[in-house]
Amino acid sequence: AVHVAMDNTVVKEEIKRLCCSSSLCGAAAALPDPESDQLYNGYPGGACASDDSLLWKPLVLLIPLRLGLSDINEAYIGTLKHCFMLPHSLGVIGGKPNSAHYFIGYVGEELIYLDPHTTQFSVEATDSCYIPDESFHCVHPPCRMKISDLDPSIAVGFFCKTEEDFEDWCRQMTKISVAKDGLPMFELVEQQPSHFSNPDVLSLTPDFSDTDKLERFFDSEDEDFEILSL
Repeated sequence: AVHVAMDNTVVKEEIKRLCCSSSLCGAAAALPDPESDQLYNGYPGGACASDDSLLWKPLVLLIPLRLGLSDINEAYIGTLKHCFMLPHSLGVIGGKPNSAHYFIGYVGEELIYLDPHTTQFSVEATDSCYIPDESFHCVHPPCRMKISDLDPSIAVGFFCKTEEDFEDWCRQMTKISVAKDGLPMFELVEQQPSHFSNPDVLSLTPDFSDTDKLERFFDSEDEDFEILSL
């Protein structure tokens, strides 16, 4: 499952509703015979349908953020560094004017990034031990840029394979939010705040059937504005 948290707010209730889908609760009928070697969603045939692992869709969590006006606010840099250190981190989508990058970590005051604009050939799995992994590697080594040069509009990504992973991520983010070396980049709340004007959150199933909704959320027309002098 893919969830895009809008308005700088991650609502735990919405994520659990998405990942703990009732459609998975009926998985018992779909489980293979215990004597079979067949796998069901990566689990052995003898797995119990009541296990928490079978009731949770692996989650990709994306959080679009704006950490400043024209430049990134230094108060968020410490928090951003902490996010890279989490085992759930998928990195950061961002860049600088006219350049988009995929950031995978940091060294000191520099970010390590890859250029995501190089297409690679897919690799088909085979029974042989040899796998042609040439396309697994970057043509150019990872590059670096100063954190202060980062455009303030970014999106951080996290992956939680199980519900326990998600709860651990929540605990880690709560600790980071109270750390003294940075400001929280987003809110983590149990339920949707009452001040939310749009009760709909962006949740995409693996077939991405809500692509039109995603495009509307990121419609650039909303960013055309003018400041008037009074």
